Amino acid sequence: MNRTQLIEQIKRKKSFLCVGLDPDLKKLPKHILREPDAIFEFNKRLIDATAPYAVAYKPNIAFYEALGPRGWNSLQRTLGYIPKDCFTIADAKRGDIGNTSSLYAQAFFDKGSSGMSFDSITVAPYMGRDSVIPFLEFKDKWVILLALTSNEGSVDFQTMMMNPKLSRNDDDDFGLSNSQVVLDNENEYLFERVIRVSQQWGGNDRLMYVVGATQAPMLQQIRKLAPEHFLLIPGVGAQGGSLEEVCKYGMTKECGLLVNASRSIIYASSGIDFAQKAGEEAKRMQQEMEQQLQAFKII
Repeated sequence: MNRTQLIEQIKRKKSFLCVGLDPDLKKLPKHILREPDAIFEFNKRLIDATAPYAVAYKPNIAFYEALGPRGWNSLQRTLGYIPKDCFTIADAKRGDIGNTSSLYAQAFFDKGSSGMSFDSITVAPYMGRDSVIPFLEFKDKWVILLALTSNEGSVDFQTMMMNPKLSRNDDDDFGLSNSQVVLDNENEYLFERVIRVSQQWGGNDRLMYVVGATQAPMLQQIRKLAPEHFLLIPGVGAQGGSLEEVCKYGMTKECGLLVNASRSIIYASSGIDFAQKAGEEAKRMQQEMEQQLQAFKII
């Protein structure tokens, strides 16, 4: 799915909702556990109930790969069941040296190799350019780069202040030379540098950023750095992020947002009505999103 198609879906469904498909066997309704492929059946019913309101689905890969081959099979079946008009995100947070990243990209993008072809994948930027470029080498696929996350440990590194006046003259132990290190903008956080530098690797038609909903006030600064890029926003719902604040600081003239909700939708009920309740919660969020899209004159 390209950028134009994604924007068309947002306008058509009057929604920028992404549903996180994170099936935890410990939380699945008991009657679903009797199914031969409980995870796929759980996901299937959730997709049926939420598809009218969602423009994207995001399976968190850990919930599948933890189960070995049967988990991968459930993931493959789930991806095949998601409607073709929905944007798909492999929430895998991969990122390694170039040849390894190429294989990670092949695993999630090359249907002929792995049986799966997601539209996008989340990538950790810590290892830099050569760990990200292999994902962008797949035509029409997106990279969603971790920028400013909502977890408690995000402050350990992401909000460290970068001082460009620090010299790399004594970094020979790391195999670095002055010519390899660009020291430029003063007084920027590490997450800001990630956003600024990564735009040299891909444009807003191939590159998105993850920004946690609980970091909504920082969206104003992020929009100065990436005014047109789509942002994937987790944390609205169970994590307490505010949809209104996210839109206030992050909405663009074309929306530019995919707001993810996982637990608040998929675990809205643990009974036989779990899918119905999931659909009701997705519809509630879609209606709030419709109001925001109208307020910003996008629809």
